[in-house]
Amino acid sequence: MHVIDIASGMRTGTTSPGGTAHGTDPGSAAPPRLTVIVPTRNEQDNVTELLGRLGPALLPLGAEILFVDDSDDDTPQAIELAADASPVPLRLLHRQPDERRGGLGSAVLAGAEHAHGEWIMVMDADLQHPPEAAALLAATAMRHSVDIVVGTRYAGSGSGFEAQDGGLRGLGRRFASTASTRLVKAAFPRRLATVSDPMSGLFVFRRQAVKLQWMRPDGFKILLELLLRNPGARVAEVAYEFAPRHAGRTKASLREGLTFLRQVSRLRRQRLVGQLRKGPESSTERGHQFGRLLAFGAVGASGVAVNTAALWMFFQFMGLNHLLGAALATQVSTTWNFGLVELLVYRGRGNGTVRGRALRFYAMNNLLMLGRLPVIELLVRSGFGVLVSNAATLVVLFLLRFVLSDRVIYGAARQDTGRDPVVLLVDPAAAAEAAGPASARRRSHYLTYRYDVAGTVTIGSQIRLPELEFFRAQWIADTDVDIAVRVGDVGRRSPRRRAAMTEQGGADGGGADRVLRYEEHLGRFGANFKVELGQTITVTVGPLLARSPHVVYTNVIEALLRYVLVARGRMLLHSACIELDGTGVMLSALTDTGKTATILRLLREQGGHFLSDDMTVVDATGNAVCFPKPLTISSHTLRAVHADDLTKREWRRLQFQSRLHSKGGRSIALQLARFNLPIMGINALTQLVVPPPKYTVDRLVPCRLGSSTQVEELFVIQRGAPGLAEVGHADAVEQMLANTEDAYGFPPYRYLAPAITIDGLDHDRLKAREREILEGFLSGVRVRALASDCFGWADEIPRLLHEERGTTGRADPPAGAPAPIPSLSGAGTTWPRWTTAVPIGPRQQKPAPGGAV
Repeated sequence: MHVIDIASGMRTGTTSPGGTAHGTDPGSAAPPRLTVIVPTRNEQDNVTELLGRLGPALLPLGAEILFVDDSDDDTPQAIELAADASPVPLRLLHRQPDERRGGLGSAVLAGAEHAHGEWIMVMDADLQHPPEAAALLAATAMRHSVDIVVGTRYAGSGSGFEAQDGGLRGLGRRFASTASTRLVKAAFPRRLATVSDPMSGLFVFRRQAVKLQWMRPDGFKILLELLLRNPGARVAEVAYEFAPRHAGRTKASLREGLTFLRQVSRLRRQRLVGQLRKGPESSTERGHQFGRLLAFGAVGASGVAVNTAALWMFFQFMGLNHLLGAALATQVSTTWNFGLVELLVYRGRGNGTVRGRALRFYAMNNLLMLGRLPVIELLVRSGFGVLVSNAATLVVLFLLRFVLSDRVIYGAARQDTGRDPVVLLVDPAAAAEAAGPASARRRSHYLTYRYDVAGTVTIGSQIRLPELEFFRAQWIADTDVDIAVRVGDVGRRSPRRRAAMTEQGGADGGGADRVLRYEEHLGRFGANFKVELGQTITVTVGPLLARSPHVVYTNVIEALLRYVLVARGRMLLHSACIELDGTGVMLSALTDTGKTATILRLLREQGGHFLSDDMTVVDATGNAVCFPKPLTISSHTLRAVHADDLTKREWRRLQFQSRLHSKGGRSIALQLARFNLPIMGINALTQLVVPPPKYTVDRLVPCRLGSSTQVEELFVIQRGAPGLAEVGHADAVEQMLANTEDAYGFPPYRYLAPAITIDGLDHDRLKAREREILEGFLSGVRVRALASDCFGWADEIPRLLHEERGTTGRADPPAGAPAPIPSLSGAGTTWPRWTTAVPIGPRQQKPAPGGAV
């Protein structure tokens, strides 16, 4: 078995009859990002049409095609003939009959061993997986932060038999498809909870994210094995329409069906053994398990009493056979036990849904009952009473029932925390209105609050955004805003089992008509929002979010603002910035290091001008623009606050608020986000009850505000042994990007950001441009890492500036960089002061406000 290169994708010559490509050397080109594995078995009538459509579709993705052929006909020759026109590299791996054990699954693994790409896509050769849909699937995988992307026939515009009528013809194939899908989802409810089509043959996975050595494929359903063997992999789905087979006959057969059932049985058995073997790993877990054992025992004791009473009624009172009575009594006591175990012992936390847990609980007790009945009969014939014999078998099996319940029925929720709790669906062909019935309630479209951020991005909102109050600009017309925030009903009315991020539209690969929809568990009462990407970005938030504007801004608006600024040549950099004696000084750190407390101390003790505390607008010339969001006072920042203006009541409230909204509170929220909880709704309700402690800087310390400054010094503050070290340009860029990304860690940013497209720039190009802006900004800035073990950065920074004043200089601005915004900070100026307004339409590059201070 060996691989033959039969097309380089950059052809300058011809192909020899043996299949070796002449002309451009394939090894001289950059390695592909994507390898498309196409298993074939007697598909000679399909490969020409397949390559004619697949090659052009894959060309923008940096892909190669690898055929793994198990054919006995002329399919290899047909591939070689069709490869001559391939615009992408093409290779062929032909397996001899003795190498084909394991069928399609082993073919995929053989192809993965020879794949060159970081990403691997698997698709059929019969064109039931349309090449255009496959290319969109691959593009989605490389754009989103996921590990496995599944092409689904059962969600979005690909759902329902009407959409797939051409691909699944006949009631038999339809029944087999839906029945097999329901079977595996019932057998593995948690590991397949975010996948609607685990039997799909069209999927993409990241090579480094899965353990191929764990795979033991048998038959067609390799994706099922991939999902079950890698429970921590992040999964997304892309809806597509299952097409009719182009030519030839399906390979599905009764034999393949039996192979599938054998595969499911094997995987379920292995999963069960793994669950039973996975006991508590620490003394704390063992203590918790012992507590559950005692509670389970108490419930079981009451269940024995209920079972005995029911058996007495069936046997003594109704005169039924003692074995039939024992079987009926088991159903009664099982119902009693499940209710108490669900409510009191595990309190609704377990593997899958309540109905699924109930089915497994009943199945467990009835299977054990089949083993108990012969023992009961033996004891009765030995002279023991029916009630005593029945009770004895129940007590003997108590520990087995507990282990099965604790580790199989309820234990998986504790063991498998890796699976992403949010369902991510990309539906390129869906219409924007496909999200559910519209509300009959009429709402105003007037944007009550309008903001102009750094003269670059305009925002209009129906809810007040406290973080942007400094940029209020009521003279901007509704029609001229770049981002419009409105209140409306988002999502379906009925609750859902999991939060879902749905990306609709953009079937042509662009983002101008894309709609992003995030919905949580509580239907329209939950924390839902919708983003329509167009010339004006329209954000619609549900009523719950509308009551928590801090969550709306932090979790949704700031992510959009970040990338709109990038498209306009600016960057929203996670940093603090002040001007001390005419020197622009910037501080950067990971969240909750001590940056805010340091800024407050510097302003109080050194004077100067405040520009920002959390985010700063910067450009490629080294210019930093004021972005004075209210400061969030966390517990360790409280020591730096000395504000006589705060009342005693505000001080008492601040003591509590600062603890809840500190690093500890954020860490708890991030941990909760790993579970299947409406985390954004919890955050919104928390901030409704306990608003975040946000204050404008001049209420906390006496200071003046500046509009912009040329940054000369940047300190990356860290906790640890005291020290000062120069940071090279490349390392500084990576550090600042990491610090900025750290500020966006709360859901649903990781699902929202990869789908954002601004002015024709997708997420990857926006990130690349952001890096370019940052590299230009840092090109003339001296960057140093300053560590302290006693929050002493506010003492060290002025000392360093005083000792080294005049030693820094700026490099010339990069060619083509946006014009710097002039710095007008000073004691005699006021903010804001605007120049005469110039009519500016949406999505046009805006000049900086020349008179802003």
